[in-house]
Amino acid sequence: MLTFKDLIKAKAGDPRAIEDFCLDTWETTYRFVYYKVQNREEAEDITQETYVKFLSSLNQQSTPIDNIGGYLKVVALNVIRDKWRRNKRRGTLVNIEDINPSKMASQDCQDTITERLQVEEALAQLKEEQRTILELRIIKGYSVADTAKLIGKSEGAVRTIQHRALRVLSKILTAKNE
Repeated sequence: MLTFKDLIKAKAGDPRAIEDFCLDTWETTYRFVYYKVQNREEAEDITQETYVKFLSSLNQQSTPIDNIGGYLKVVALNVIRDKWRRNKRRGTLVNIEDINPSKMASQDCQDTITERLQVEEALAQLKEEQRTILELRIIKGYSVADTAKLIGKSEGAVRTIQHRALRVLSKILTAKNE
């Protein structure tokens, strides 16, 4: 668990403290970013940029940060918004000659809709407790400890239920695709 002393060491530039900080917080930050952008590579880039901006802002801040996780999410949102603004201004280059509009539009929409429907149907087949834990842990990015507190179970029970739920979900999705 990250302490205020560790944050002060990280602020001073202690490489071990910075590494510990990143290891303690990267998973929830990455999941939060992934939930927003829905793209693995982009989520990795944005998460990395979030930590760079966060660590550089530590040296500029004089007031202590009460909620580090919340502050990281704010930094991540700002990075995402900046990236979207840059892309919107710059736009994307497209060769009009290579595009078949009717084929592209129908293919992308159909694939996305089909995948989402399959996942929703598979999730509906899980027990309610399993669905709740997967939603909290994977979609919303809560830690095991936070999830355990919210549902009134031990951390070990949350890990076990999550593992079993993912295994069942995988079997359901594999069976549908065969």
